Amino acid sequence: MNQVRNFLFLQGVCSPFFARLADRLKAKGHRVFKVNFNAGDWVTWDNHPGWNYRGHASELSDFLDAKYRKFEITDQILFGDCRPVHRPAVSQARGSGVRTHVFEEAYFRPFWVTLEREGVNAHSLLPRDPDWYREVGANLPDHSDREPFQTSFKIRAIHDIYYHTAGIFNPFFYPGYRTHAPVNAPVEYFGYAFRLPMLRFHERKNAAVVNDLVQNSTPFFLLPLQLDNDSQIRDHSPFDDMADVMEFVMKSFAHHAPRNAKLVIKNHPLDMGLVNYPRLITRLSKHLGLEGRVEYIETGNLDTLLRHTLGTVTVNSTVGGLSLGLNRPTIALSTPIYNLPGLTFQGDLDDFWQNRHTPDAELFRCFRNTVIHATQINGGFYCTKGIDLAVQNSLRILESERSPLQELL
Repeated sequence: MNQVRNFLFLQGVCSPFFARLADRLKAKGHRVFKVNFNAGDWVTWDNHPGWNYRGHASELSDFLDAKYRKFEITDQILFGDCRPVHRPAVSQARGSGVRTHVFEEAYFRPFWVTLEREGVNAHSLLPRDPDWYREVGANLPDHSDREPFQTSFKIRAIHDIYYHTAGIFNPFFYPGYRTHAPVNAPVEYFGYAFRLPMLRFHERKNAAVVNDLVQNSTPFFLLPLQLDNDSQIRDHSPFDDMADVMEFVMKSFAHHAPRNAKLVIKNHPLDMGLVNYPRLITRLSKHLGLEGRVEYIETGNLDTLLRHTLGTVTVNSTVGGLSLGLNRPTIALSTPIYNLPGLTFQGDLDDFWQNRHTPDAELFRCFRNTVIHATQINGGFYCTKGIDLAVQNSLRILESERSPLQELL
């Protein structure tokens, strides 16, 4: 039987996932505690007991240290390690001998979530040595997509609205709370209310653009956009936002890419539509002499684009992993876990346009098998089946003394 542990939950995803996970841990005999930092945390905790932290993030370390000691906390669980309330928590736990389990969106989509100890993304403990993946991954089985499930945008939106609507009470009950998001919920919803209904008007036009590129064998490079409010951009990249990324990439493309090639810029499906990218691209194209060489699309079949592109340019998006899996030349402008010699182009972007190389397919197979084995959990955060899978498949890792990655290391 596994040792009884004392789990402290911090902020979670905007869904009942943490509450369901806590129920299962308690059913297995573990003790569960929770810190609520805002009203959304409280409502998604589903009336379970919890402490309400009303101070500022700068004062959190002393609060947590007292809880660690008094309640003999052995583990803490959180979603995303870059939130202001989680940064001091991860550091405090490390110094107090408390294990930190970090959930995050998956490195490989769509039927996985990430679960690592101490950190994820740029903070991940995954090695950055391709030879290690070749050695370890060769002995691991090929991972399929495991058990599938369907998560609609509607159910995700309902959870998000439920969480953020409760936030109207934050000034009264959680006066010290400051959101980690650069855009508040009402502005975000306004953006979605305008952009999402318009996507149907873009679909036919964007599909025609993709079809023309493929049927005419037009050489093109792909720049898939990420979200401005994503921690991958805000905390793990040298760029301020996607406008900054586009300007950087388009300048390099204008001066160094083959003259017969086009640059296709595809928007993120969950972009809020608050930035007028077409206007920005038109202005940059005119300034850089790129008229007629840049295609911007709101929608479009990503798989088709990746299979036919000359190369993919990304900051640190999971699309980079998809591109590598399809054996397409790929460059990462930051330090995602897949930015390894033998996989991504290791030179400058200026050189990538002319001197790119295809990734080592066997290395990617070993890399993917290792990352899934060490950090990925079959399941999801939003729909009922996805949550049930994620809860069930997380238990073994949460209860184990050593994580799957530690076992490999």
